[in-house]
Amino acid sequence: MSEMITADLVDLDLSAETKEAAARALAERMVAQGRVTDLDGFLADVAAREAQMPTGLDGGIGIPHCRSEHVTEPTLAFGRSAAGIDFGAPDGPADLIFLIAAPAGADDAHLTILSALARQLMNAEFTSALRAVDDATAAAALIRGDESPAAAAAGAATSPATAEAEASEVPEVAEATEAAEGSQDSVAVSAAASADTATVSTGERPFRIVAVTSCPTGIAHTYMAAESLENAGRAAGVELVVETQGSAGFTRLDPAVVADADGVIFAHDVPVRDKDRFAGKPTVDVGVKAGINRPTELISEVRGKAERGEVTAGSAPGTPVERAGAAGEGYGTMLRKWLMSGVSYMVPFVAAGGLLIALGFAIGGYQINKAPSVMDHFVWTQGDSWGALLFQIGGVAFGFLVPVLAGYIAYGMADRPGIVPGFVGGAISLTINAGFLGGLAAGLIAGGVVIGIQKVRIPAALRGIMPVVVIPLISAAIVGFLMFVVIGKPIASAQKGMTDWLNGLTGSNAVLLGALLGLMMCFDLGGPVNKVAYTFATAGIAVASPSDSAMKIMAAVMAAGMVPPLAMALATTVRGRLFTQTERENGKAAWVLGASFISEGAIPFAAADPLRVIPSAMAGGAVTGALSMIFGATLRAPHGGIFVVPLIGNPFLYLIAIAAGVCVTTALVVVLKGMRKQASAGAGTGVAEAPITKKADTTEPVAA
Repeated sequence: MSEMITADLVDLDLSAETKEAAARALAERMVAQGRVTDLDGFLADVAAREAQMPTGLDGGIGIPHCRSEHVTEPTLAFGRSAAGIDFGAPDGPADLIFLIAAPAGADDAHLTILSALARQLMNAEFTSALRAVDDATAAAALIRGDESPAAAAAGAATSPATAEAEASEVPEVAEATEAAEGSQDSVAVSAAASADTATVSTGERPFRIVAVTSCPTGIAHTYMAAESLENAGRAAGVELVVETQGSAGFTRLDPAVVADADGVIFAHDVPVRDKDRFAGKPTVDVGVKAGINRPTELISEVRGKAERGEVTAGSAPGTPVERAGAAGEGYGTMLRKWLMSGVSYMVPFVAAGGLLIALGFAIGGYQINKAPSVMDHFVWTQGDSWGALLFQIGGVAFGFLVPVLAGYIAYGMADRPGIVPGFVGGAISLTINAGFLGGLAAGLIAGGVVIGIQKVRIPAALRGIMPVVVIPLISAAIVGFLMFVVIGKPIASAQKGMTDWLNGLTGSNAVLLGALLGLMMCFDLGGPVNKVAYTFATAGIAVASPSDSAMKIMAAVMAAGMVPPLAMALATTVRGRLFTQTERENGKAAWVLGASFISEGAIPFAAADPLRVIPSAMAGGAVTGALSMIFGATLRAPHGGIFVVPLIGNPFLYLIAIAAGVCVTTALVVVLKGMRKQASAGAGTGVAEAPITKKADTTEPVAA
C-alpha cells in the first residue's frame, strides 16, 4: 500500500463542512500528486457513487469511493474532521474520512489491497489510533501497515522487523501485507480457532454459516461487511465463511463447505452470482450495510430459521429483482420491482416481434397481415413472401408477450418455481382475451401462490422434488382455476372496455393523453414510470391489426422518449460551457442514443442536475406527445427511433413534433443552468457543486 498513500495525501485538520467539500479537499491533494487528471470529472464519479448509497458507516467513518477514468493509479487520501461531516451514517457524522480512488481498469492486486483497508476500518484499535495520531507521516504509515496501531498510539514507529511480526498478530494488517504480495483470494474464513475451542468443551459441531457480501462498487462495503460478519462469528462461537464478490473478482466457496453449512447470509446490493449453490438452506437476505451494522442479529436470525426448518427454494442469478422483498421494503416498492421484472423480460420480445412485423409491412404492404401461412405458400423470388415470413415470425414473437410478462412477474416474486404457473396463467389470459391486464393479474397470483406453498413445512425427504414436481403441479392448477373460472371473465371485460375507450379517443382527449404519456416517458428515463407508458403503448399494437388510436399512442410514446437525450446533446453543443467535460463527452453519445429511442442516454445529465434536467425533459416530452397526437402520426413498430421513420404515418410532421420538444427542453435546460451559474458567481465564495454522473459504477465487473 506504500504507493497508494503518502503524507501529502493526509489532512489531519480537515475543515470541510459537507461531504462534497470534504471530497473536493481530499481530491485536490490527489490532483496535486498527479493521481487524478480531471478534478471535476473525478468528483462527478464520486458523487454518482454517493447517490447510489450513502458511504457513511457506524463508528464515525466516511468512505467516499469510486472507479473513474480520471484516476491514474489506485490512491487513498485520508482526512480527519474535528466537527464531523455527515456521510449518511445512522449514528451521525463521520470524523474519519477515506477517499478511495480506483482507476477504471485497476488490476486485481491493487483492488485487493484496497479491500484490506476496508477490513482494517472494522478494527476498533486501528480507528482509535487514527484518531490519536498527530503527524501526517505517522498516519500514512499506520494506514499502509508500516506501523501497528499500538505503536502509533504510543507515538513510536516500529522497525520493519517488528512491524512484520506485529502484522502477523493483527489479522487486518496481515491481510494487507498478504494482499500487497499478490494474494487475490476473495474468500475469508472466520472463527476457525475459536469455534474449535468451543467444540472442545461442548463435544458438538459448531453451527456453520456461509455468507456472500457484495456492493455496487465492490471496493469497500463488500469487505467491511465480510470483516464485520467474521468478527461477529468469532464472538458467537460459530464457524463462518465469507465469499466476497468484489472488484477483484471472487473465488467460489468450496462446494463441500456450502453443502455442510447450516445457514446462509446474503449481504448484498448487487445480484449474488451463482446463487443456486445455496438453495435449500435457511437464508437471511439483506443489504450490505446490514452486514456491517448488525451482524450479530443476522447470525441469530439465520440460526432461528434453521431451528424452525425454514429453507429457501432454488433461485436464479441475475434477476432484475434479486432482492425484491428484502427486509424493510414496503409493499409498494416490492410490487414495483415485481412488475419491472416482468416488463424487463418482455421488452426484448416487443422489440424483436414489433420490428419484424414492421419490416413485413414495409416489404409486403399493409395487406400482408391477410397473407396465407408461409408453410403453405412461399416463393423465394417474391418480395411478398418474404414480407409475409417476417410478419408471421413477428406475430409468433408477439404471442409470447403476455405469458413472458406473467411468468417473470411470478419469477420476480418467487424465483424459478414461479415461472411455470406464471406462464400458464399468461397463456390462459390470451385464451380468454384478458390481454395484458390478465397477464399482470396472473403473474401476481402465480407468485403469491408459490410463496404460500413454500411456507408449508414438509419432510426433508420431499424437499428435492418440491421445485420440480410438486410446486409447478399445484400452483399451475390453482392459477388455471382462478383464471378460467373466477377472475378471467371480469378482467377480459375490463380489457375490452379499455380498448374501446382508446379506439374512441379523438380531439382534445387524444391530445391530453399524448401529453400525459410524454410526461411519463421523460419522468424517470427508462425507470418504472417510463416503462408503464411504454408497456401501455406496446400493448395496443401487439395484435395483427392494431387500431388507428393504438398506433397514434405508440408514435407519441416513441417520439417523447427520443426527446431527453437529443435535447441534452443539443444543449451541450450550443452551450457547452454550462456542462462539465464529462457531460460534453456524454452529449456526443446522446445524439445516437436519442435517435435510436434510448431514453437512458439522458440519465447522466439527469443524475447530475435532476431539479433542472428532469422538469425540462418532461416539458419537452409533453409538447412532443401532444403534437404527435395533433398531427395524427401513427407507428406500427414499437422501437427503432429515426430508423423506422419510413413506417410512420405523417413522418414529416412527426419529425417536427420531435424537433419542437427537443427545442423546448434544450431552451429550458440552458436557461435554468445559466441562472444557477449566475447565482453561483454572485455568491462569490463557497464550495462548487460537484456534478453527478452515473458513469462511475457502469464498468464494475461484479455489478453485472
